[in-house]
Amino acid sequence: MAEDLKLGVVGCLGRMGQAIVAATDNFDGAVFVAGSEVVTHPGVLKRMVGTQVIVSDNAKAVFEAADVVIDFTPPGNTAVHGALAAENNTPLVVGTTGFSGDDSAALDQASSETVIVQAGNFSLGVNMMMAMAKQAAAKLGTEWDIEILEMHHRDKVDAPSGTAEMLGEAAAAGRGDTLSNLRTGARDGITGVRKKGSIGFASLRGGSVIGEHEMIFASGSERITLSHKAENRTLFADGAVRAAIWAASQKPGRYSMQDVLGFD
Repeated sequence: MAEDLKLGVVGCLGRMGQAIVAATDNFDGAVFVAGSEVVTHPGVLKRMVGTQVIVSDNAKAVFEAADVVIDFTPPGNTAVHGALAAENNTPLVVGTTGFSGDDSAALDQASSETVIVQAGNFSLGVNMMMAMAKQAAAKLGTEWDIEILEMHHRDKVDAPSGTAEMLGEAAAAGRGDTLSNLRTGARDGITGVRKKGSIGFASLRGGSVIGEHEMIFASGSERITLSHKAENRTLFADGAVRAAIWAASQKPGRYSMQDVLGFD
């Protein structure tokens, strides 16, 4: 009988961290064995309800104990966790959004030693939407304007969301270009006419919205809208655990949820 895959979660007492720990029970062959949290969190050094896992502020211990680690912590931790993943040859699944170019470079460096799966969204529906966005952008051409609207809860600290960025990158790739060349940021004041072929973004924040994304393709005579609404965090947590199980059997490298789902 095969031994269960041992999963670790850094930031395990945050909203996503708790959802991931709970989601582990939905998968045969995977078990949560170690978690870490910031030292100021009241749950640190206390036994988690319903488990036999001790939570501490020692992220290094999580990478040493687990076969795969999942990280949805805020930006700023990515480089440290990437280095720990490489040092311990522990695959790392990263759902953090809004991190810097330096953080991305740190994951690239870590991927030479271990498996890195990084995505702005681990939802099956969103990743399907990305595939559709890429195809639509390729087929429709630059006479169709592209706008991406997203809304999240009031506590989200980065904008636009990582998912909105992913959708923009998919559309830009469909047009054979990069998002950095095509993107238009938030509009305010006298902005002038819309640049042909550009991809626009708008962000809304309020209440307890988990995540809503809408992608609009608009021509002079018609519009196409792709949309996705997250009903709860379970879909993200399930996707992250699924990615972790997949990562355990891969060769070192940098991957996305598109790879996990077989879209790329």
